[in-house]
Amino acid sequence: MTPQVACVGETMLLLTAAGPLPLDRSPLLSAGAAGAESNVACGLAALGHRAAWLGGVGEDPFGRVVVGALRDRGVDVSGVRVDPDRPTGLFAKDASPGGTTVHYYRAGSAGSALGPELARHPLVRGAQSVHLSGVTPALSPGCDALAEALLSDPALTVSFDVNHRPRLWGPGMAAPRLLALARLADVVFVGRDEAEELWGTRTARDVRDLLPDTDRLVVKDAAHGATEFHGGREVFVPAPPVEVVEPVGAGDAFAAGYLAGRLRGLGSRGRLRLGHLCAGRVLRVAGDLAAPPPPRLVDELLAVPDERWTASAAAAEAAGRGEEDG
Repeated sequence: MTPQVACVGETMLLLTAAGPLPLDRSPLLSAGAAGAESNVACGLAALGHRAAWLGGVGEDPFGRVVVGALRDRGVDVSGVRVDPDRPTGLFAKDASPGGTTVHYYRAGSAGSALGPELARHPLVRGAQSVHLSGVTPALSPGCDALAEALLSDPALTVSFDVNHRPRLWGPGMAAPRLLALARLADVVFVGRDEAEELWGTRTARDVRDLLPDTDRLVVKDAAHGATEFHGGREVFVPAPPVEVVEPVGAGDAFAAGYLAGRLRGLGSRGRLRLGHLCAGRVLRVAGDLAAPPPPRLVDELLAVPDERWTASAAAAEAAGRGEEDG
């Protein structure tokens, strides 16, 4: 079956310690998959939607782990390209009392060798929408051309998460390129803080002024909430309070929830609420992925009045933690 959403980009093997220890002190390491676009695909699949991930892995054990991990989460991986000449990229998380340090080993990887021809893949052409992030154009000229091909194609509906990663860009390159690509997208996700770092904007409205023609612009403001701009309308939904264990992956979960809301025909408030609910689940775990709230709970929380939204969502999460702890 054709996917509802085709997610295109790089995914790497993720290595983490089995417990809250530095990598060099852990007797056991855990291997999984890590990538912005594949995280979104996993989130959509967990919410019951057909999602595919298209990218490249090496013809090596790391690549088989990545593909297997995504397949096990219900993601269509039939469009993955296995590269016999380039390795699968590697991403390691190293925990310490001062926070988590990340180490990337992606130079010359199979994921960085993608090119614009992938935009013609049948899974891309047949999907209701396509999702990618600002990580992709930073990886190589070919990946940049792929992002351009997807975003500039009028036959495709494309969502774009700016997802600025400063270490991937040369001096002065990120701001103009990411802005140019964002202006081509149908849906744009961007953090208020990253927009300020990139473009000097201070408010969500300032970001809208930079992207006045974007059909749907979603500006996320961390623990405060998220604002959707659509036409002349502006809708803000506050984020429910959550005890943060690690923020990595929360933005991808938010995007998955929001996109799932679009597939379900929810209005602006419903899409933003579902994004917050999915992001909150990831914020309170150490990994990049977490199971979304149960469907019954989602339906209940989407229906509560605005004045009860944050309190109801926080109470539901507290009850869920109590059940897990018990």
